[in-house]
Amino acid sequence: MADLPPDVRLFANTRIVLVGVTAVVQVGICASPLLLHQADYRPAWAENVAFGVLALVTAVCAAWLVRREPLPAVVAGGGAVVVLAASAVATAALPADGYFLDVHWSFGLVGWHLLVLLVDRIGPLVVALGLHIATSVTQFVLVGDHDRVEVGDAGVVVLSVLGFQSAIVVITLVLRRQTRLAVRVAADRDRTATRAALAEQWERDRRLTFAGQLGATLPLLVGLADRTLDPRDEETRRRCALAGTQLRRLFAENDDVPDPLVHEVRACVDAAERRGIEVSLAVSGTAVPVPTVVRRELTGPLVVALSQTLTRARVSVLRTENEVRVAVLADTASAEGIARASPLVRVECGTYGTRTRTEARWSHP
Repeated sequence: MADLPPDVRLFANTRIVLVGVTAVVQVGICASPLLLHQADYRPAWAENVAFGVLALVTAVCAAWLVRREPLPAVVAGGGAVVVLAASAVATAALPADGYFLDVHWSFGLVGWHLLVLLVDRIGPLVVALGLHIATSVTQFVLVGDHDRVEVGDAGVVVLSVLGFQSAIVVITLVLRRQTRLAVRVAADRDRTATRAALAEQWERDRRLTFAGQLGATLPLLVGLADRTLDPRDEETRRRCALAGTQLRRLFAENDDVPDPLVHEVRACVDAAERRGIEVSLAVSGTAVPVPTVVRRELTGPLVVALSQTLTRARVSVLRTENEVRVAVLADTASAEGIARASPLVRVECGTYGTRTRTEARWSHP
């Protein structure tokens, strides 16, 4: 029951109440006139069979409610047909002067049965109630002439029963509308809370990432400021190039672009070109979604390789159906630190004469 949608639970609870009301009305109110007027019915067995059929419909609905399951369309539709047929049979057996009086016990009872069967199908319910009223009134008209008093009394009974049961329909519609509105409001609130949580997590991750990158950069800046590091030293220049490339890639990571991976690779290339390195970039394949953490691992070796490049480098990005590759071929001063272990991507690094080739691969689903 807890897994059912709120509107389904609403109709299930409404049916429980309606089944209880129907059982009380049939046993407590309708059984007495049925027994008292056995001699007036023509034939009496038709009334008794109709009463039994209506009781059976109530029992079948109660069996479904015990299992907390909505009524199948076949059961609801078939039950409505059976109820209308039982009503017509019971009404046909009435004496000519018994319509819409206590002897006509089935008239008000049938509407309750239709509510139980079709409360979650408002259109068919309205049609069934209208057909029930029309059939009963037609049988009343065809049985013979009626004076104004009988017609007036019949009209009062019809309007009273129809008005009360129509009010149940209206209340059900209002409750369903309010339930659906509450569900939409709750869903919007959950989506807003989720977006806020994701935004907070994103902001926190970004701060941690920046803090990590600046943590590696700050000692370099401090060394340059207090002159413990010589800007003319090759190692210092290499560290500055590495820090600058890392920061450029980090800034590019937060840009909203159609192809984030290529955008971040271009940022690394641009940082190298600003240092006077001649870099060519080749991109092939259709862009595929690559998670941020994977992009960091794919471009990590590229950042280190470009920071150690002496004069020229060739960078390539290849996307296939199953794999994304970022490779760089450069004349580096050293291959140290370029290839690093990663649980997300596979990194291969090899030195060929004065050149070092590095490739990072990520297999995507």
